[in-house]
Amino acid sequence: MAELGAHLTAASAGDDRPSIFEAVAQDSLMAAVKPALQHLVKVLAESNPGRYGFLWHWFDEIYVLLDLLLQQHYLARCSASFSENFYSLKRIPTGDCRQQPLATAGLPKRQHWKSLLLLVLVPYLKGKLEKLVTSLREEDEYSIHPPSSSWKRFYRAFLGAYPFVNMTWEGWFLIQQLCYILGKAQHHSPMLRLAGVRLVRLTAEDIQGLEKKLAGATSSQTHTIKTQVQSAVRKVLGGIAFSLSTGLSVSVFFLQFLDWWYSSENQETIKSLTALPTPPPPVHLDDGAGSALLPKLKTVCPLCRKIRVNATALSTSGFVFCYRCVYNYVKAHQRCPITGYATELQHLVKLYSPES
Repeated sequence: MAELGAHLTAASAGDDRPSIFEAVAQDSLMAAVKPALQHLVKVLAESNPGRYGFLWHWFDEIYVLLDLLLQQHYLARCSASFSENFYSLKRIPTGDCRQQPLATAGLPKRQHWKSLLLLVLVPYLKGKLEKLVTSLREEDEYSIHPPSSSWKRFYRAFLGAYPFVNMTWEGWFLIQQLCYILGKAQHHSPMLRLAGVRLVRLTAEDIQGLEKKLAGATSSQTHTIKTQVQSAVRKVLGGIAFSLSTGLSVSVFFLQFLDWWYSSENQETIKSLTALPTPPPPVHLDDGAGSALLPKLKTVCPLCRKIRVNATALSTSGFVFCYRCVYNYVKAHQRCPITGYATELQHLVKLYSPES
């Protein structure tokens, strides 16, 4: 224990090497922002599915595009990601070069593009894989396919192997962090090692250079149409990225608080659901297009227009359908057929009556 404390003290006392606490804190910053933004988008989509539903459906793609602009902006101007710059860190090429390049100089092209891809693409693909695993587990539980189908055997094998793959991935990060703490590695994350860079603290020269670069944004005169178009596109993208970074810097603590608030109150909300009165039908159905889908007979399915078979309700809206009809619809569209509320397969609730 004393040896570990000595290593931590030595790491913290280094002239340019950030402590493990700074390194892990900047990693967790963006990880906390995405769930909070996702909750805000979900609230908008549920309040007005017709107008904001596409934001919820394409949230991952919109977020990765904005994240790409944000990280490109910071890597080009500060040689660091948004969260690294937030904690006064920068990236330099791996090696024992005695004279570190200034943050305003930027990374070499190879390290720059590798850093950008690993910062944006890897979290996006990992999130998509986790969603795929979740959907396959739901399909395995609610599936109407025969249990002996070859596809079902394949994704059951995939579901069985995924926990071990995920454990190996997380173990890789844990081992790298332990090596960083003990001074055996220059990187606290395998992603930095793959990008060929390492993190160091900003120096006084870096801070002065960044301030001068921000204050002295020169508007150079261009002479050709091509250079004018390129300059205009560069300014527009830079303005979007700057707006994102400024807004995110201001709201990052609010978003973290919002994420904590809803996660901490979630269990209490679930426990108190049984004490709530029966909610009224959605207001926008009174004069909306969804009311045209509702049949006059209560025993008829709104989708197939036949007498319901294996009645199944959606917990997000309360409307009842045939199990096969609503299963296929929700799996294809991820929303309620009547209200347009965001819906997943776990929101299907089968209804049983004495007659059945």
